[in-house]
Amino acid sequence: MIPIPSLAVLTTAGQLVADHLWQSTLFAGAASGLTLILRRNRAQVRYWLWMAASAKFLVPFAALAAAVSRLGWRWPAPAAQSGGAFPAFLAVPDVAVLIDAVGRPFTQSAVRSVADSPATPFQTMATLFLLLAVIWCSGVALIVSTWYLRWRRIARLVRQASPVHRGPELDALRRLEAVTGMTSPTPMVFSETSIEPGVFGIARPVVVWPRGITERLAATEVEAILAHELCHVRRRDNLATSVHMLVQAVWWFHPLVWWLGARLVDERERACDEDVVRLGSAPQVYAESILKACWYYVESPASCVAGVTGSDLRERIERIMKNQCADRLNGWRRLLLAAAALASFATPIVIGAIGAPELGADSAKASAAFAQASPQSAAPDPAFEVASIKLNNSGDGRVAIQNQPGRFVATNVTLRMLIRNAYQLQDFQISGGPSWIGSDHFDVVAKMDNGDVRDPLSAERQDPTRPTRLQLMIRALLTERFQLAVHTETKELPVYALVLARNDGRLGPELRRSDTDCAALVGSARGREGVPPPSQASGGNLQCGIRVGPGTLSVGGASLSQLANSLSMFTGRVVLDRTGLTGTFDANLTWTPDQMPQRPPGAPELPIDPNGPSLFTAVREQLGLKLDSQKGPVEILVIDRAEHPTQD
Repeated sequence: MIPIPSLAVLTTAGQLVADHLWQSTLFAGAASGLTLILRRNRAQVRYWLWMAASAKFLVPFAALAAAVSRLGWRWPAPAAQSGGAFPAFLAVPDVAVLIDAVGRPFTQSAVRSVADSPATPFQTMATLFLLLAVIWCSGVALIVSTWYLRWRRIARLVRQASPVHRGPELDALRRLEAVTGMTSPTPMVFSETSIEPGVFGIARPVVVWPRGITERLAATEVEAILAHELCHVRRRDNLATSVHMLVQAVWWFHPLVWWLGARLVDERERACDEDVVRLGSAPQVYAESILKACWYYVESPASCVAGVTGSDLRERIERIMKNQCADRLNGWRRLLLAAAALASFATPIVIGAIGAPELGADSAKASAAFAQASPQSAAPDPAFEVASIKLNNSGDGRVAIQNQPGRFVATNVTLRMLIRNAYQLQDFQISGGPSWIGSDHFDVVAKMDNGDVRDPLSAERQDPTRPTRLQLMIRALLTERFQLAVHTETKELPVYALVLARNDGRLGPELRRSDTDCAALVGSARGREGVPPPSQASGGNLQCGIRVGPGTLSVGGASLSQLANSLSMFTGRVVLDRTGLTGTFDANLTWTPDQMPQRPPGAPELPIDPNGPSLFTAVREQLGLKLDSQKGPVEILVIDRAEHPTQD
């Protein structure tokens, strides 16, 4: 016999489900209002608003509110608000009750009053709850099994499809990937079925291309459809749709989740349509390619397989042909979205804090004892094993800084150069210190204890401002040998934002994605102390690293953030990467400096064209980028102390 849970457990579970559905419905209503306000903006913004409303059905506010309540965060009583430490309106008891009622409209007392009524026997209530649970679970199982069978059907078709290794379709796909900045190539297969072109897969998406469709479409139409599918891949639409399918499976009885699904598909396709036209496809050509795909091929049976069809076809074609440019988010709309996001996180915290119990003295003492028993020891900063620093009086104007396997070598450098390298700064970001830090030159040779300068935690760093392991080692060397003491200040100064110069996203002729895995080259040389780096002739293509000269900048296997940082030394401002492009690039930039550098006696003449372009023109014409003047916070390093090192 199946044990029946107690009525208290059943009523509590029913209350939690009702509260969660109410909160999620209210959240979806707020998202709907925001989409109406932003109806003239890009579909991408509205799509993520609907996606947030969908994801809310998987994130109960009660969980966060309960966590806050258990932490003991509580608004003080009204008498304690005289100091103004908390918002005054939360000190009013009626307001606190109102917030609690909004957070939990189906209160436990109301549910218990029905459950405990003499006219409602326990057995009847328990049976009703269990019957509802069985119906709920049966609906979930039916929907999940139906979608699973559809997925297996498409997966079987993809496995039977032929991989595409060459051909005009694959060439167009790779060309579009380069334009959109995608670093990893997307596989492509030929399908023998009549299913529409689409993207299959979540973690590793594959472009499914029906065999024979290329003969029925013009080359521009083929490229338009491929651009549409790449937009789905780049936006991870299959993953987002799978999340909403989970919402629909769990809450299948709520009509709102199905309405949200229709809105998501509509805005998803609209966002891709906008991107395809923005990439350069003519609206008429793109519209004709969609109509032909719908005429010859059938729509995918699974929602999480993004194809070229979808949404209301008539409305899509009308929008594409009108080609109305979406408005950019202005200041107050950005502020509105930020306020809505903040309110989404703050609401459950406020609800939990209002209903939180007071922590007892024993609990506070236990927390303090735990904190004392669990001290966190800070790991020491990395340092070089041995280092040699000698004064360089050669008078040679050439400077070199090399990160060789197992050691760091700097030739004819000033202390200011070392500081700039260690702290990722430019000269105008360094202030103070004695005059000799920019005039006296040194030779530095430092050896690593393990022969590896890479930081395993930052090999693919998301935060480019975090110092690398090598930079931390150079800082430790400067502190120990130069007795360097510094502090930082932040000032609002003019900056340059490095952005794309063309609306279609095409790069310039001297900027291209790198085929060299510099991290692998460094790793293969690990442990081979004394192995020199590959020889690179001056003016040739640089394999890995950045080489700077008068009026020249060569980049090999570096990110655009590193390129922007290198441009800072020539612009007199901090340059920030705002291109949105990831991965590594090779680049060669040549321009005529505003002031021609002085040539040391006996040195060869510098190969600078006096009639060449300026730096700003060269960046636009050669790299396809531009420097946009803006204002932003700039970090200034102030030198408090520096001393000459003891030579060894």
